[in-house]
Amino acid sequence: MRVGITGYRGLSDLTELLVQGELWRLVTTYGPYELVGVTALRPGPETWFAGAVREHGGKIEVLLPASAGPLPGGEFAREATAVHRLAPESAGGLGEDLDRALVGMVDELVAVWDGDPDGEPARAAALARRAGLWVHEVWPEGCERPA
Repeated sequence: MRVGITGYRGLSDLTELLVQGELWRLVTTYGPYELVGVTALRPGPETWFAGAVREHGGKIEVLLPASAGPLPGGEFAREATAVHRLAPESAGGLGEDLDRALVGMVDELVAVWDGDPDGEPARAAALARRAGLWVHEVWPEGCERPA
């Protein structure tokens, strides 16, 4: 099962703890040998998800925009089974559109967000739903929106 992740960045310490617990609960519903987590490894939910996938025994694939510099994420990036760098728009690629690329690569999407219709997590969730993918909305009670 290929599962992608998107979500708010800049979350509070309390929200981080709540979300990490929920990500662990979600990740452990999959068999470790069938799970591939697809992430851009941006700080916050994307790296927390990568950590949960790895600790559970799954594999990690990294998705990078065309303009990305060196591979982010340190240890997770070194252990990735694949790194996918988007082609620039000038070459007919998706350039910086990680949401569209992610939705095209996964079977399910995890969206760490409060359901607000604006922002990147909302856009990724809407794209995933239009593509017929299951979207796991992760926003445990007590979470706080980023400032």
